[in-house]
Amino acid sequence: MKYLLWLLKAAIFFTLFAFALNNQQDATVHFFFGTQWRAPLVLVVLTAFSAGLAVGVLGMVPRWWRHRTAARRAHAAVAAPTPVASSAAAGSMPPRPATTARPAFRPWNLT
Repeated sequence: MKYLLWLLKAAIFFTLFAFALNNQQDATVHFFFGTQWRAPLVLVVLTAFSAGLAVGVLGMVPRWWRHRTAARRAHAAVAAPTPVASSAAAGSMPPRPATTARPAFRPWNLT
């Protein structure tokens, strides 16, 4: 399976490399107010891909931060020591396991 994945990665790399070699012509990107950018088509595609990747990562940061904070709180709640009861009361009732409260349901939060 490991070799199959490496073969797939190599095929994707060589396909993209062939795309880069076949598209070396200049492309013109027109911006607002008559400004334009002339660059090889591969560079334009790479820039658009990088910009989309950056926007996607920046869009995930707030949810990642909330998830990380909730995980840290849950870990602190589990790691907190439970108080030890007196020996007479300890034998009569076992201690309850620590639980964490779930956050309120939000339809857009699918985790």
